[in-house]
Amino acid sequence: MNDHSSIIHEYLTTKFKWKDDEKIMARTIEFNREQVLENAMHTFWQKGYSQTSIPNLVSSTKLNPGSIYAAFDSKEGLFLETMEFYGNRSLATLKQFMIEAESPLKGIENFFQALINKTEDKNDKGCLIVNTLLEMSSHNPIIQNHANMQLKAVETELCNVLEEAKTLGEISSNANPKTLAKYLMVNIWGLRVLAKTGTMTETINQQTQSKNEVLKQILSALT
Repeated sequence: MNDHSSIIHEYLTTKFKWKDDEKIMARTIEFNREQVLENAMHTFWQKGYSQTSIPNLVSSTKLNPGSIYAAFDSKEGLFLETMEFYGNRSLATLKQFMIEAESPLKGIENFFQALINKTEDKNDKGCLIVNTLLEMSSHNPIIQNHANMQLKAVETELCNVLEEAKTLGEISSNANPKTLAKYLMVNIWGLRVLAKTGTMTETINQQTQSKNEVLKQILSALT
């Protein structure tokens, strides 16, 4: 084979190898992305980011390591998308409470009642976003910023609801919805951390308070 033929042969071999690689890659990343994120979410939620390994994710998502890296670039990439998936679902849940309530303030009350009720579930894992910030805030600024974005979306929605409540006269005309939204976020943090540690029910019992009294205390600052 002369030099010219060798060059052509090498070019065609390389070209078709790329095509074969592309086909393999396409087959590798064919999956239900939402289901993968759902499964990965539960794994990260249960173990935390640091303690979740690629083998753990392979087991839960049913993807091989190559497919995970091809679709999400890295474990961190998968986690960031998982947090967004979780955040969107949490925001949708909050909005649904508001849609179904007879008024903005009642929507907030129902939402917090549900959070308080969750504290009785011994299997409750807390909030994935809050858990992540507690675990990773000083270690990974990318994850920290992404988590903060998810929480900010919830805070913004609460602020919008409080603005509506103010317009309808449910809360004082002097109230500052932005400040009150931050106050509610602090309470969400507290409830979710207590739920994860399993101390919420014990705390209520020690103070001889009912769940309704806890809710009353949270809502008292709004009116």
